[in-house]
Amino acid sequence: MDFTNPLVYGIPSFIVLIIIELAYSKTHGKKTLYYWKDLLASGTMGVGAAIIGPLFKIIFAIALFEVTYEFFNPISDGVRTNLFGYESFGYAWYVWVLCMFADDFTYYCFHRANHEIRLFWAGHIVHHSSDNYNLGTALRNGWFTILHKPFFYMWMPAIGFPPEMVLVCIGIEIMWQFQLHSVYIPKLGFLEKILNTHTMHQVHHSQNVEYLDKNHGGILNIFDKVFGTWKELDDDTEIKYGVIHSPNSYNPIVILTHEYKDIWKDVKKSRKLSHALMYIFGPPGWSHDGSTLTVRQQQKNLENN
Repeated sequence: MDFTNPLVYGIPSFIVLIIIELAYSKTHGKKTLYYWKDLLASGTMGVGAAIIGPLFKIIFAIALFEVTYEFFNPISDGVRTNLFGYESFGYAWYVWVLCMFADDFTYYCFHRANHEIRLFWAGHIVHHSSDNYNLGTALRNGWFTILHKPFFYMWMPAIGFPPEMVLVCIGIEIMWQFQLHSVYIPKLGFLEKILNTHTMHQVHHSQNVEYLDKNHGGILNIFDKVFGTWKELDDDTEIKYGVIHSPNSYNPIVILTHEYKDIWKDVKKSRKLSHALMYIFGPPGWSHDGSTLTVRQQQKNLENN
């Protein structure tokens, strides 16, 4: 069965939508959404990700998924059967629905890990580093998260989803994530009960303490609600976008690497191996002396004040 990656059509659409939003923002009274240096930095990182991503996907991710799929779903007597004893999944419409649901759960886990493990956050902070929230910011992706992302999805081909199906679902997820980065879409009524919407993603990009590490969902908000990370946008709260420890630079290299440098500085000053490991694998903001605080510590202090 032949498949086309949705991003083949998605990437040109991204560019068109950015141009439309940019033009619309200039004529509809909102404060300036786009700054050229910021957009250029985001675009540069987006182009880099568009080049590096497919190369890495071909060399590593597809190979990893294929090897996993073949190992756990060998062909026996002409039938592909999972090691757990059932016939591997085909391409029926309901399998696609199940695959998208599994993909959305996996994305939630991957995305939440990117916020709660500092080494992963060093790659993901790139996406949050802009002080602006627009479709251009959606292009601002780190180049190193792809090194660990495929491992989160390995379980899907392992249980029987064909690798090409998994890749298509990942592409659909990326396209949904892109269009969330707009302030022009209002709350969507009853759809807010199940979907991760534009206002929910505004919360996610906020550096307001009460909004930090909320709304990690992809297409659905179900998993945020189940695991306690969902937060609705308060219309009376002014959002400040970006990150607390900003790179303060439009240089793509600085934006891509500044958190890795900060990790290295913290590791070098550590006098215990346990401290060094926590600076790498612990939550962002952890410190052995309390000089910096994690998100949970900041939110606890906010609740107590």
